[in-house]
Amino acid sequence: MTDPQVALMMLGIFIFLVFLGFPIAFTLMALGIGFGYYAYFDPSRQWRAFNRLDETVASTWDTWSTWIDGFYNNRIFDLFINQTYTVMSNEVLTAVPLFLFMGYVVERANIVDKLFSTLAIAARNVPGSMGVAALITCALFATATGIVGAVVTLMGLLALPQMLKARYDPSFASGIICAGGTLGILIPPSIMLIVYAAASGVSIVRLYAAALLPGLVLVGLYLVYVVGRSIIQPSVAPRLTEEDVPSVPFGKLMWMVFTSLVPLAALILAVLGSILFGLATPTEAASIGALGGMVLAVIYRSMSYDRLRESVYLTVRTTAMVCWLFVGSYTFSAVFSYLGGEHIIADFVGGLSLTTIQFLILAQLIIFLLGWPLEWSEIIIIFVPIFLPLLPLFGVDPLFFGILVALNLQTSFLTPPMAMSAYYLKGIAPPEVRLTQIFAGVMPFLFMVILSMVCVYVFPGLVFNLPNAIYGN
Repeated sequence: MTDPQVALMMLGIFIFLVFLGFPIAFTLMALGIGFGYYAYFDPSRQWRAFNRLDETVASTWDTWSTWIDGFYNNRIFDLFINQTYTVMSNEVLTAVPLFLFMGYVVERANIVDKLFSTLAIAARNVPGSMGVAALITCALFATATGIVGAVVTLMGLLALPQMLKARYDPSFASGIICAGGTLGILIPPSIMLIVYAAASGVSIVRLYAAALLPGLVLVGLYLVYVVGRSIIQPSVAPRLTEEDVPSVPFGKLMWMVFTSLVPLAALILAVLGSILFGLATPTEAASIGALGGMVLAVIYRSMSYDRLRESVYLTVRTTAMVCWLFVGSYTFSAVFSYLGGEHIIADFVGGLSLTTIQFLILAQLIIFLLGWPLEWSEIIIIFVPIFLPLLPLFGVDPLFFGILVALNLQTSFLTPPMAMSAYYLKGIAPPEVRLTQIFAGVMPFLFMVILSMVCVYVFPGLVFNLPNAIYGN
C-alpha cells in the first residue's frame, strides 16, 4: 500500500469513527499519532537507541529504559509537542476565551429581557412587531455572545411565550428565534471568524470587515421576510393589542431604549470598532469586551459569585474544546499531508475540470452536508483546511471563501434532520410546540441564507469593498 493510499485510509477511518460517536478531538490526535508513527518511522533513528545496549548493561531498568527510548525515538512525538505549543502561542486564538467570557457574562446580566421588551414596545405598530423585535434582539445578543445554543435557548425562554400569547403562529415564531440565534456565527465579532482566521492565515481584521455587510444583508432579508409575510398573511402575526404590549409615553420609551439598547450596542461597537480601525488587536478588544460585560452585569445588579464562577467554567470548557480540536487537527493534517493525501485530493479535483462556480458549489455543498453531523468548529478546523490549498487553482480568495463558509454554516443549524437550533428550542419550548412545526418554521429562513450566498457571489463587493476601503487592496 502506498503512502497516499494510507492517507486516504486514515481519512476514511476518521469519518467512520466520527459517525460512531467517538470524541473528535481525541480521535484526531490518536489517528495522527498512530499513522504518524508509521509515516515518520526511521529505522536508523529507532535502532540508534537500541545500539546503546552492550554486554556491560546489567541493570534491568537500564535495559527497559533503553527500549522505551527507542520506542519514543520517532518524529511524530516532536511534531505533536510542537503543534500543541503552536496552538498555545497563537495570538489570534487568545481572543477566543475572552470573547466567550464576554458572551457568558452578558448572557447572565439580564440585559436581553429588557432589550426585547423595549424593542417590542417601540415596534408595536410595525407588522410582525414581536418578530422584528425578536430578530433584532437575537442579532445584538448573538453578536455579543457568538454562542448559538445560548442565544436560541434564552430567546426561546423570553420571546417565544410572549409571541405565542400574542397569537403568533408557533411555526412562524419558532423559525424567527432559530434563525436569529445563528447570526452570531457570521456577524462580527464572531468567534467562528477568529477560528477560520487561525486555520487559514487570513487577517482577522479584514475578515471582520468583510463579514459586516453580508451579515447586515442576511439580517435585512430576515426582516423583509418577517414583515412581508406578516402583511401578506396577517394570521401568522396578528396586530398587537394593548393587552399584548402596552403603549408607553415617548419620554419613557426613550429612557427604556437608553437603558437597555444603548449600553449593549455601545459595548459591541467599542469592541468591533477598536478592531476594525486598528485601535486594538482582537485580543485587546476582547479584553475590553470582557471587562465591559462585567461592568454591565454590575450596573444591572446581576453579578454574583455563582454567575461569575459559572461563566468562567463555561469559558474554560469551550476554550479547551476548541484548542484540543486545533491540536488534533494540526497533527492529523500534518501527517495526512506528509503521506501525500492533499496531493491526491488536489489532483482529483483538478482532474474534474471544474469552473470556479462549480468548485464553489461543490465545496459549499460538502460543507452543507457536513453541517448535519458536525459542529461548526469541527468543520472549520478539520475540513475547511482541505479546501484551502485548492483555492489558488480556481482563483478564489480565501477571504471570500471564508465569508461563504460563514453564511453556509448558518444552514447547519437550520437544516433538518440535524438542525441543532431547532433542538435547542424544542428543549425549552412549551409542549404544544411540535418539532415538525419548528422544522417548518426554519425552512423559509434557510432559503434566505441561500439567497444571501447568491448575493455575495453576484456582488463580491459586499465582501471586498469595506476591507479595501479601510485597509487598502
